[in-house]
Amino acid sequence: MQYIISNATPLIYLAKADQLSLLHEMFETIFIPDAVYSEVVIHGKNKGENDAFRIEGAVKDGWIVVKKVKKICDIELSIHPGEVEVISLAREMAIKVVLVDDTKARIAAELAGLRPKGTLWLLLNAVKGKILDFDRFLIVLEDIVKSGFYLKEEVFLKAVHQAKTLYEKA
Repeated sequence: MQYIISNATPLIYLAKADQLSLLHEMFETIFIPDAVYSEVVIHGKNKGENDAFRIEGAVKDGWIVVKKVKKICDIELSIHPGEVEVISLAREMAIKVVLVDDTKARIAAELAGLRPKGTLWLLLNAVKGKILDFDRFLIVLEDIVKSGFYLKEEVFLKAVHQAKTLYEKA
């Protein structure tokens, strides 16, 4: 998979953990719609968030590409405008996989015929692809959780178990 469309949350928490480069190691280009750029960079910089400057740097470097959405899809679930634009852009560009963490947005993406994946999926695939070893996975996971990324305890433990299994198979 060379391309993916991302919502704000994965970008923000990977950047907070100083792991935004994982995305670049896994995908040639990450597309984000205008609403996501506005949320993570414009509003983030106004709040003085360091992650906003890291994301802006990736945009300037050209591996995160901001795209204008031509047609907004009608989605029945009430989700954030950035999530609506992510789904709309994915359908417009015929990219099936979208990076979103919010449950409602994931359901909306599925209803739109897309394959939603989240930040944990990304980290686990980094282990599977030998981009992260198990110890580094634990550090990154802990860093994003400390930064405010919400995970239920059982999901956290399941992810750790899965990462350990993937690492041992690699």
